[in-house]
Amino acid sequence: MILALESSCDETAAAICTADGEIVAACVASQVEIHRRYGGVVPEVASRNHILHVRALVEQVLAEAGVRLGDIEAFAATSGPGLVSSLLIGTSMAKALAVAEGKPFLAVNHMEGHLLSPFMVGNGPPRRSVALIVSGGHTMLIHMNAVGDYRLLGRTRDDAAGEAFDKIAKMLGLPYPGGPEIDKRAALGRPDAYPFPRSFLDGHSLEFSFSGLKTAVLYHLPHLDLADSAVLADVCASVQEAICEVLVEKLVLAARQTGETWVTVSGGVSCNRGLRSKLMKRTSAEGLTLLLARPDLSTDNAAMIAYAAAQRLRLGQTSALEADVDPNLPLVA
Repeated sequence: MILALESSCDETAAAICTADGEIVAACVASQVEIHRRYGGVVPEVASRNHILHVRALVEQVLAEAGVRLGDIEAFAATSGPGLVSSLLIGTSMAKALAVAEGKPFLAVNHMEGHLLSPFMVGNGPPRRSVALIVSGGHTMLIHMNAVGDYRLLGRTRDDAAGEAFDKIAKMLGLPYPGGPEIDKRAALGRPDAYPFPRSFLDGHSLEFSFSGLKTAVLYHLPHLDLADSAVLADVCASVQEAICEVLVEKLVLAARQTGETWVTVSGGVSCNRGLRSKLMKRTSAEGLTLLLARPDLSTDNAAMIAYAAAQRLRLGQTSALEADVDPNLPLVA
């Protein structure tokens, strides 16, 4: 069993996971309500709240699992990418536990946690596939040959998909976090109401860009009556359709270019209902096998960090206690 901590941004999470991806215990202390008043995450506030919650969460997962610290085989924590002041809390706690128990420590890349999360809870082991990781800060396509053997196929040149959702939601006067708010209203609107742009959709590029969509929405605002719920729903549906179409078509294109028949999707934006529906229909039509990360394993969580650490431990890999956090840690060098 691996005990892992996740504190890369504003969620404090702890989990105990087995090497085959079964979750023994997991808990999260959310800070959404705290940061909502600011309209976004405040790093110092996030860090202070991690300090307040991390020890209690470790005690909680141990109690829920019915195990002692001595029963844990290794301790892990997210080492990047993320907010430095937040990353330090989880890694410091995990290192302290590793030293106290004389067990290995593993520094885990947050994006590798997302990458491997679709293979958890009975879907493993990890296998060759094309992965779409789509979150608040990252949008990328990865060709995975094996654990630790990854090739970057394409990434966003500006805003990530989740960032675009949140920024556009703020323009529309919707509360933080904006992505789920757009998703909720999009279900009531017409996805073809506004012809918002789809960048890099023509040709063979696997790059992404969502800044043009953000600008297009901004230019439409003076002509929209957002007090009309039907208009707001149409805008949300059209924005969601523009983002989701690009994500789905790029994933299918990546599968074609690599010859892979297995595709995976993970990250917070993969919880979007419109995206999940479009993915299932499109991949089925293409004859692709789709693995979607479970919604509770798509947003920031410690179970995916424990699972990624377990895969590394199987390969005989551990991390030095001197290993530092890296706010810009790349998944592929």
